[in-house]
Amino acid sequence: MALDSIADYIALDNPEAARFFVQKVSATVKQLVRFPRSGSCIPEVPRKGLRQLVIKPCRVFYRIKGDHIVILYVMRSEQLFRKEFFE
Repeated sequence: MALDSIADYIALDNPEAARFFVQKVSATVKQLVRFPRSGSCIPEVPRKGLRQLVIKPCRVFYRIKGDHIVILYVMRSEQLFRKEFFE
């Protein structure tokens, strides 16, 4: 799911909360440049290099590739985790 879709859903009830959420996700993800290992390992897929940031109500999954951070997937926390996204 794209961050825009999640923000659109939040905005149905509270547009200000949606803007705040997008800003929070953006600021947190930007910190990965300086602190790439700040996210936790993904319990469902314990592979080296895969990590997550939990920014309620979402999980942001990413991979560390050398000097780069690749955002793989953003999902709402209550969604069913699907391992095939990471294999």
